[in-house]
Amino acid sequence: MNAYDQLSQRFDKISQLQGAQAVLHWDMQTQMPRGGAEARGGQLGALETLGHDLMTDPRVADWLDTAEANPPENLWERANLREMRRQWRHANAVESRLVEALAVAGTRCGQVWQTARPVNDFKSYEPSQAEVFALVREIAAQKAAAFGCSPYDALIDQFEPGMGAARIDEVFAPLRARIPTLIDEVLGRTSPLGPQTGGIFPIERQKALGLRVMTAMGFDFDRGRLDISSHPFCGGVPDDVRMTTRYRSDSWLPAFQGIVHETGHGLYEQGLPAKWRHQPVGEARSMGVHESQSLFWEMQVARSKPFLQWLRPHVATELGVEATVEDLYRRATAVKRGLIRVDADEVTYPAHVLMRFELEQKLVAGELRVADLPEAWREGMTRYLGVAPDTDRDGCMQDIHWTDGAVGYFPSYTLGAMIAAQLASAMRDSDFDLDGHAARGDLEPVRAWLLEKIHAQASVVETDDLIVAATGRPLSAATYLAHLEARYLG
Repeated sequence: MNAYDQLSQRFDKISQLQGAQAVLHWDMQTQMPRGGAEARGGQLGALETLGHDLMTDPRVADWLDTAEANPPENLWERANLREMRRQWRHANAVESRLVEALAVAGTRCGQVWQTARPVNDFKSYEPSQAEVFALVREIAAQKAAAFGCSPYDALIDQFEPGMGAARIDEVFAPLRARIPTLIDEVLGRTSPLGPQTGGIFPIERQKALGLRVMTAMGFDFDRGRLDISSHPFCGGVPDDVRMTTRYRSDSWLPAFQGIVHETGHGLYEQGLPAKWRHQPVGEARSMGVHESQSLFWEMQVARSKPFLQWLRPHVATELGVEATVEDLYRRATAVKRGLIRVDADEVTYPAHVLMRFELEQKLVAGELRVADLPEAWREGMTRYLGVAPDTDRDGCMQDIHWTDGAVGYFPSYTLGAMIAAQLASAMRDSDFDLDGHAARGDLEPVRAWLLEKIHAQASVVETDDLIVAATGRPLSAATYLAHLEARYLG
């Protein structure tokens, strides 16, 4: 085999190990008994170390140098080589002991979070989260030294290749300037919603409604499933997608919108090109692009009047809720200064992200201790949203991301919202009848458009090029802000 073929074989094996880890992570959040945390940490640590050792084998560096000296002619193979080098750089910058230590500590912290959050016990949670951040800082420092960038930029690059904090700050600047006044203007125009009718909503009926919409969206249940977890997520692998949501008996909208959101992720995974399965070029381009797919479906489609027109009779059939389209729309687009990010509306959501973006930079830089996070969180929420949590459960313990060291991820949510708005705008500019398809529940053409423009492209081009090719313009906040103003002030 030539050098490129050797690399393809090696990365295939690494991908298979990562797939096993993904399913173990899903099981940990949905099925694993509490006492299994230490054993699972050992399993994940061993798999993570094995994958790291395969990546850092000195022969991989030689194969990369040889293949790059005589690059393949095929566009996808050249892009694959580029992505191999990027993943190799991240792996080789970090000592193997840290990789294993973070996997073990993250698993332990996640299990502590599962039990400590419901009872608002920050004291028992803080030591394990502090351990994770200590390891994250050490890893970030090693990557920063290898890449010649700041530690936080090195972490961001794991999720948003080529995009550091300065670029994100630049893209977010219009939001930072506009969102606070936009929230005030929208709330000044809206009257409070009355109580939701319908009483108690059984989980099995909520799930039935969710499955109905997942089917309309084109989710392949032969290659995926829906379960329950404390924090909604989409995991697994493209041919075995593991989605979760969480239900409330007093309101059906949060779980429904969560299902739509995670199905957007699942469709992206299922739409990645099978020909490049287990190769870096066949993976999702970035987490911002990934979030654009979930937020396109949740915000641009599922909260629109045309879609709710189609959904209304299904809500009546499955949940016994007789509501007008206007009432459904008012509830789906209700704006309030809430405490919980995953339940936030699209007007206030960027404020949640901006605050987390600020806090995790301080945590990585060592300017903020985990022990001081509750107070910093309350101060940030007051400044960004005008509300502050009474409990840590609804404050700094609400997200799962930091428990396993996923630091630098939060900006991806709002980057994704921007991309989603540009995708919807591009659809309409090309005379694609997005509203008509939504009103009829005829969502297959929508999925097919996204498949062509985003899913099937995987990582063959860089993120900026993918966005321009799909939407006709570079990433900016302008289209997103125009969408918010049209929907909520128009």
